[in-house]
Amino acid sequence: MQAAPFDFGAEAGAFAQGHTQAGAIVTFTGVVRGDDSLTRMEIEHYPGMTERALEQIAREAMDRWSLADCLVIHRHGPMVPGEAIMMVATAARHRADAFAAAEFLMDYLKSRAPFWKKEYREGGAGWVAAKDADEAALGRWDGD
Repeated sequence: MQAAPFDFGAEAGAFAQGHTQAGAIVTFTGVVRGDDSLTRMEIEHYPGMTERALEQIAREAMDRWSLADCLVIHRHGPMVPGEAIMMVATAARHRADAFAAAEFLMDYLKSRAPFWKKEYREGGAGWVAAKDADEAALGRWDGD
């Protein structure tokens, strides 16, 4: 968890370095999606609780897919369209595990991680509601 922007290229390069036994490294970065009226988004979290939740889900991904390593970066605070919100990276011997673990982490971050998003638009502000599609995406990992 961090308020400051991060450099995707630098983070991905640092993550990839030294993983000589991994046959696959997968990265994903989510950005603030802009439209004509969105001026900024603000992400709130509970310090301590959120970090523990992210550590726990990273450990679960490591165990479920036999990852060599994984990385989760998530920002909080105000952001404007085009800014990076989060990044996940996974390293595994085989691409299927690296991709599956990255998708699992992204689905968790989107639907269950303890974050609250507020969008500020030209006409006012409002909290972003959870989407059924995001919850359904996470449900595909039940029982794996």
